[in-house]
Amino acid sequence: MNKPDIHSSRLSAEEYQRNFADIKPALSDYEAHIEASRCLYCEAAPCIPACPTGINIPAFINRIATDNIDGAAQAILDANILGGSCARVCPTEILCEQACVRNHEPECSPVKIGRLQRYAVDNRQPGEHPFIRLPETGKAIAVVGAGPAGLTCAHHLARKGHNITLFDAREKPGGLNEYGIASYKLVDSYARQEVDFVMEIGGIYPEYGLQLGHNLSLDQLRKQFDAVFLGIGLGGSRPLGLQGEEAQGVEDALPAISSLRQCNDLSQLPIGRRIVVIGGGNTAIDIACQCKRLGAEDVTIVYRRGSEQMSATDHEQAFARDNGIRILTWLQPSSLVIEGGYITAVQLEKTALDANGKLQGKGELTSLPVDTLYKAIGQHFLVDSFANTYESPELNGNRIVTDDNFRTSLVNVWAGGDCIDKGKDLTVHAVEHGKRAAYAIHHYLQGGSDNG
Repeated sequence: MNKPDIHSSRLSAEEYQRNFADIKPALSDYEAHIEASRCLYCEAAPCIPACPTGINIPAFINRIATDNIDGAAQAILDANILGGSCARVCPTEILCEQACVRNHEPECSPVKIGRLQRYAVDNRQPGEHPFIRLPETGKAIAVVGAGPAGLTCAHHLARKGHNITLFDAREKPGGLNEYGIASYKLVDSYARQEVDFVMEIGGIYPEYGLQLGHNLSLDQLRKQFDAVFLGIGLGGSRPLGLQGEEAQGVEDALPAISSLRQCNDLSQLPIGRRIVVIGGGNTAIDIACQCKRLGAEDVTIVYRRGSEQMSATDHEQAFARDNGIRILTWLQPSSLVIEGGYITAVQLEKTALDANGKLQGKGELTSLPVDTLYKAIGQHFLVDSFANTYESPELNGNRIVTDDNFRTSLVNVWAGGDCIDKGKDLTVHAVEHGKRAAYAIHHYLQGGSDNG
C-alpha cells in the first residue's frame, strides 16, 4: 500500500506568508474616519443590544469621528476588556452589523462596526493602563481557566481590589484565542499581547499546568479561596463512533488548529493532499481553510444536514467556498477505510429527514479518498473535572447549570463560557459571562445575597 500523501513544505515562503496574513487588514486613519461618518448615531441604536457585551457603539464611533481615539477605546474596553480580539473574531455580520439601520437603505451596507472597534483599540495611546485598581480588599478568588471568560472575570474582580489566582491547564493563557482560532484571524501573537494588557491591572497571579480534576481540586479551591469562578471550556472532542477511528490520519480538529497556531515555521507542518472535514461549525471551516492555505489540494467539508442548519454562519461558509473548499451536505460518515493502520478513504451515506423530522440514513453510499480526516463535530465537557470531589456543581447534560448571575448550585462557585448551559459558544458571549459573574462575585464578597 502507498502511504498517504502527507508532506511539509508544499508552498513557497511567500505563499505561506500571504496565506496566513490578516484576512481583515486594519483600517487606515482615512478609512476609519470615512466609515465612522456613515454612522447615524441612532438614539435607540439597535446595534447596542445586538452586542452581547453591550458596547455603546454609536458613542465610540462618534469619538473616532471627532479624533478622540482614547475615548473610543475606553468606551469599548469598559464593556469588553477583550474588545481587540472580539473585533477580529466576532461574527459581527450576525450581531451588531446585522442590526445596523443602514441595512434598511437600498443598496447600502452596514457600518463596519467590527473594524472600527479594532481601529479604536489598536490606536489608543500606549502608556498607563486605562483602568485603575481599587485598594486591596484582602479577598482572594480562584479563577480556573485563562480563556476569555476567565480573563474577563479576573480583570473585573482585580479592578475592585480583589486578588485573583488564575489557574490554567496549559502552559500559556488565552484559551481558544491562543489555541483554537484560525491563525489568519488573530495574527502576530495578538492573543498573548491582549493577555499581557489584561494582566497589567495587577492583582492577577497566574498558575499554569494545573488542571481541574487532575492536579487541582474544586474542594480544595473552595476551602482556600473566598470564591471560585470556572471558565474551563469544553475539553473533550466528540468521536465519530466508527471502527478504525484510532487509525493514523484521523485527527481532532482543535488540536490540529492548536498545533498550527503554536508553529513558528509553517513550512515544517505536514499537511495531506486530500483532506476531509466532518462537521458544520466554525471549527470545521477554520481547519478546512487552514489546510487549503497550507497547500492541501482537495479539501471537502461533509455535513449531515443542509447548509442552512450549519452552525457556521453564511459568511463563514462563503469564506470557505472562496478558499476553494467543497461543502457537501446531507451526508454522514458510515465507515472508515483503513489500510496498514492508515485511513485511505471515508464512506459516506446520504441522509434525509423522515416524516417526524428525524435525521436518518438512506442507505445510498459514496466514497471519498482521504489522506487526513478531521473530526469537527463538537466538544463536550470533561466530567472528570470534578473527579474525587465531595460536592460537584449540578450539570445539565454535559454543561454546568448556572442561574442568571452565573452562580452554580454551589454557594461560592460561579461559572461561564462554553462550559455552562447558556448562550452560544462565541468569544463575546464568554466575555459577557465573565463580566457578569464578576459583578455577582463582588456583590457576594461585600456581604450581598449569595446569588449576586
